[in-house]
Amino acid sequence: MQAFAWRGRNNRGELLDGVIDATDADAVAAQLMAGGVIPVSIALNGGSGASISAPQQDWLQMLQNRPVSTEDCLVMTRQLYTLQKAGVPILRSLAGLEASTAQPAMIALLQDLRASLDQGRELATAMGRHPKVFSPFYIAMVRVGEMTGKLTEVLLRLSQHLEFELDIRARIKQALRYPVMVLVAMAIAIIVINIFVLPTFAAVFAGFKAELPLMTKLLLGFSAWTLRWWPMVIAGSAGLVMLIRSYLATPNGRYRWDRRKLRLPIAGEIVLKATLARFARSFALAYSSGVPISQAMTVVAQTVENAYIGSRIEQMRDGVERGESISRCAAASGVFTPIVLQMIAVGEETGELDGLMLEIAGMYERETDYSIKGLSASIEPVLLLIIGVLVLILALGVFLPLWNLGQAAMGRGG
Repeated sequence: MQAFAWRGRNNRGELLDGVIDATDADAVAAQLMAGGVIPVSIALNGGSGASISAPQQDWLQMLQNRPVSTEDCLVMTRQLYTLQKAGVPILRSLAGLEASTAQPAMIALLQDLRASLDQGRELATAMGRHPKVFSPFYIAMVRVGEMTGKLTEVLLRLSQHLEFELDIRARIKQALRYPVMVLVAMAIAIIVINIFVLPTFAAVFAGFKAELPLMTKLLLGFSAWTLRWWPMVIAGSAGLVMLIRSYLATPNGRYRWDRRKLRLPIAGEIVLKATLARFARSFALAYSSGVPISQAMTVVAQTVENAYIGSRIEQMRDGVERGESISRCAAASGVFTPIVLQMIAVGEETGELDGLMLEIAGMYERETDYSIKGLSASIEPVLLLIIGVLVLILALGVFLPLWNLGQAAMGRGG
């Protein structure tokens, strides 16, 4: 048992404090909530003798605890929607979620949200304190839901939005699992050949003192250079990776890379369709919730996770602010197909823009799903070509000289 100093507020909003002996902070929170007190802060009491080993325990728990993931955020959003639909107050909803979870990071998040609400902050402002968990679009939509009184509907649509995001990521990971395993196996094979196989063949070739083909000389030279300068190779590779990452972290580097991703032979089309599906669904969600078009485009541009598409959406926003139609601005962006542009124009004329944007999102999602299903089949020929080239290089550089030397030795023996 340890002594915990706590502060909290009762049902009348009065601030209370005290000390409770318990096994951990969760037990203290459960005791306070059972007594009708909402805890604001719970900490180990400085006078407790049991607090000597607490820092080591806290550090061990911090190393073992995983952060709040997108899956956790989806589950929390679904549960909040259910509780709000049932008419449960938001503070009681968060307290119930905290009592039903065993993940320390989620418990800390819910406690911070409750403490912020207890101090008079709005839910969107409280979520804004955790940018690694809640995206700008998520926070903006919660703020709109609070302002318009449609928080329950917004939570439902946000859960659908997060579910779509997770489904796309899972499908892409599943499609790339086999190609990544093949590439890793090839990389390991190349390393083993350079370190163990080629030096052995180099000693064999040196014993015959015969003229070697150019490909064999290149392979042996590359193997000798790798064995001699491997620390520099590792350091140079690490430095190159850090340089590329630092460049991609800059606005210009990210913009150029995001633009080039859309032009990749196989993955570019999938990235474009998935990004446009995310844009259409996010815009429909914001528009149907009562967000002004210019503000909706500003928020959505931050959620597409592609700087190039985001800049095109911001250009559309600037055109709308100048009084141009959305369909004309979308056509000027150069990223939508003619069918989609026609649907946007019809939605503008009929006043059903949000419904047609959802149709556009569904169309892009189906095309993305179809493209992802064929991703493995599209990559397999490329992998076979790479493996074939590797085998050809090894055959020309290693096995062909051995064959020639064996033929020469047999000729001399005869």
